[in-house]
Amino acid sequence: MNPSNPLQPLSADAPPTAPAAGGESSTVRPAQGYAGDVSPELACQWWQAGDAVLVDVRTDAEREWVGFVPGAVPLAWKQWPGMAMNPGFDDGLKAAVPAGGKVVLLCRSGARSVAAARRATELGLQAYNILEGFEGDPDAQAQRGHVGGWRFRGLPWRQG
Repeated sequence: MNPSNPLQPLSADAPPTAPAAGGESSTVRPAQGYAGDVSPELACQWWQAGDAVLVDVRTDAEREWVGFVPGAVPLAWKQWPGMAMNPGFDDGLKAAVPAGGKVVLLCRSGARSVAAARRATELGLQAYNILEGFEGDPDAQAQRGHVGGWRFRGLPWRQG
């Protein structure tokens, strides 16, 4: 659903957005084809409590140049350059997450992680997309990192 108009569905191409500041960051938003969408804060809470495995599905280049979450499983959904599907994704995910286990998936803005969550669900996992991703949506100057996202929300991350 569209967060600004709950009666209007999101476009299939548009990544879901998180609740506004002060919104329901501890709830799961229902989703089609996977367990649901969660805020970066809830995903971090589950991960730090040991209730879920955090998998960063961004490319190796994104993690190297933009930043990464220490302790997250680095497993690209698509590979740079060319953004070809990672042929080792399924095996890597199965190795990282116990059968039937809970996984929270992180990408740049919360779009690729939807596709990865759907695939994880097909593999028998309880998969959640992390809304806003690592960098969040672009701001008025088309720059990421200023409007939402894991990093913006002050959750654990490092660069370099």
